[in-house]
Amino acid sequence: MKKITHLFIWLLVNLLFITANAQKLKWTNDHTGYYTVEKGEIIKYTLPNFTRTKIIDATQLIPKQGEKPLEIKDYEFSKNDKLVLLYTNSKKVWRRETRGDYWLLDREKKEIHQIGKGKPTSSLMFAKLAPDNNSVAYVSNHNLYVEDIKTREITPLTKDGTDRLINGTFDWAYEEEFDCRDGFRWSPDGKNIAFWQIDATKIKNFLLINNTDSIYSYTVPIEYPKAGEDPSACKVGVVSILTQKTTWVKVPGDSKQHYIPLMQWTPDGSSIMLEQLNRKQNKAELFLCNPKSGEVKSIYTEKNNSWVDVLTTDDLGWKWINNREEFLFLSEKDGWRHLYRIDKNGKETIVTTGKYDIISLEAIDEKNEFAYFLASPENATQQYLYKTALNGKGKLIKVSPIDQIGTHNYSLTPDAKYAKHSFSNHKKQQVSEWVSLPDHKTIKEISSNKTPGGNVEMIQITTVDNITLDGWMIKPASFDETKKYPVLFYVYAEPAGATVKDAAGVAGTRLYNGDIAADGYIQISLDGRGTPVPKGAAWRKSIYQNIGIINVRDQAMAAKEILKWPFVDTDRIAVWGWSGGGSTTLNLLFQYPEIYKTGIAIASVPNQLVYDNIYQERYMGLPQENKEPYIKGSPITHANKLKGNLLLIHGTGDDNVHYQGAEMLVNELVKDGKYFQMMSYPNRTHSINEGAGTTEHLSQLFTRYLKENCPGGAR
Repeated sequence: MKKITHLFIWLLVNLLFITANAQKLKWTNDHTGYYTVEKGEIIKYTLPNFTRTKIIDATQLIPKQGEKPLEIKDYEFSKNDKLVLLYTNSKKVWRRETRGDYWLLDREKKEIHQIGKGKPTSSLMFAKLAPDNNSVAYVSNHNLYVEDIKTREITPLTKDGTDRLINGTFDWAYEEEFDCRDGFRWSPDGKNIAFWQIDATKIKNFLLINNTDSIYSYTVPIEYPKAGEDPSACKVGVVSILTQKTTWVKVPGDSKQHYIPLMQWTPDGSSIMLEQLNRKQNKAELFLCNPKSGEVKSIYTEKNNSWVDVLTTDDLGWKWINNREEFLFLSEKDGWRHLYRIDKNGKETIVTTGKYDIISLEAIDEKNEFAYFLASPENATQQYLYKTALNGKGKLIKVSPIDQIGTHNYSLTPDAKYAKHSFSNHKKQQVSEWVSLPDHKTIKEISSNKTPGGNVEMIQITTVDNITLDGWMIKPASFDETKKYPVLFYVYAEPAGATVKDAAGVAGTRLYNGDIAADGYIQISLDGRGTPVPKGAAWRKSIYQNIGIINVRDQAMAAKEILKWPFVDTDRIAVWGWSGGGSTTLNLLFQYPEIYKTGIAIASVPNQLVYDNIYQERYMGLPQENKEPYIKGSPITHANKLKGNLLLIHGTGDDNVHYQGAEMLVNELVKDGKYFQMMSYPNRTHSINEGAGTTEHLSQLFTRYLKENCPGGAR
């Protein structure tokens, strides 16, 4: 991989604090070890001795008439470990490779055969073994199918799927904003499947234009609901494997005016539990649904003056405890993100209390009645593993070592006996190891560097509004405090991400082609109000109906304090960002031209009214009820104030943040007689990394523009 390949992916990883925990391992069914793929073979390691066992040899993965083994993209073991469902030949659907081919390996018979044979190549999605190991279900071309493992008979469970009537998966908006992709769930007894149906037939097409792949241009339609447009209608059905008949769940309300982002079976299979959000996303309601009659019972409701976040305690929704009579639930209703246990009648018990946020629930030790989670009560730029008693009467206990100050990530076994642990901080101290719990004793060290180093500083800036922002700073190489240097601010500043973390590899300007510190730039990034950091709900939700307003002011007021430093050259102040960070860059350049002299805005949203409804309405309300915050917070409104240097960059094939917004901004800037530079990348998406030479070109463009308009070095 080249140095800056997939830069945008790196940016997202460092933006999202709620996904900061390590990638989960694939544990064995008995939780005594884990699986991994090595050189095309599946290997099992048994803990705590890391006994290595080859489970599947590459030769077993060669189909009949095949010449080479299947390339493993993912895999699932049956509960009895006799069958392995293999995912290969994967293709991208918008962001991730969620469609491909599936093969089933019978370990006893040592036979392998393709699932969904006869279906179009790479068309199967989310194939899953039935709990009874007798069949496999999957989605192909927006219909659900079940395939008998013995007879290999394929039975359609839905037949009405089209490009816009979607069974078992989701439309663009659900996938982008709720991270919903896998849209069906086996019942515990394997006799039924609960699934989402998304009706996007009423959603207007947004047309991307491809001008380069043929002599005549053609359009690429996307079902894209803009802010103020009705969402796709959504409902949940339960289909019988035996009869192929579907019972629709009778969720109250207009299906075009609510969302259902979560759904799962209760462990005993008697009910389906789902979460319904209203259109404004400020009310969440949990329903228990009868899979036979479709009748529903409301058991829990949460309301908020801004919005209610969709928070999970398990991969599929909620973690069940207490002999599966209660489930665990995360809520911010008391001002902090805390853990609750709720029974099927809605009776709740709070598990965690205090002025701190749970960043993520990691595991439950039911035997000893402890919940393990990431939190950081004292420093929002860090994170540590904590535990507390599940009965809500215990104290908060830090599990991470007290001498490792920074950011800890874990992948715990489901019973919380072992964990893969990594630690790092801005001083480049790093540890990667396996530990036993709860003693956090090292059972295998992978790597370790405990010697502090590097040139990153963690800073705090308090503004005239008495708001304290956390940040990082990198000073130029050979820094001389008697000289003055330019500052490059990296910004995001919206609810979808944070840029500051006390961890190795977070700070820096990866898009710069060269050594930016050696070239004499001060680099700074700050997280203000509205960013999703563990500082309480009031901090995060103060941005409601204030995107482009309060978050932009925080950045500018902090920059004003920084401009007072004697070694900062106030004539050489630059800012850059991507996506929401590009929007922030534009707003800073337009609204505060006395501070920011140069800006590089990549894949920005100049007009909030042209972005998707789920994201924009969640944080800004419905534009048909109050459009003023949308207008006030949109960079295009303030474009006539541009005084500095602007480089606008966008991909014309961006399905997420449409090129349309860039053209709207260009028109406004031209009308106002404002001069700027622009680079459009044909058919590139939001990540602008497709096509030969693209990433390198973008890096060179960024670097040259910065050097020409905000030269580095001491003066």
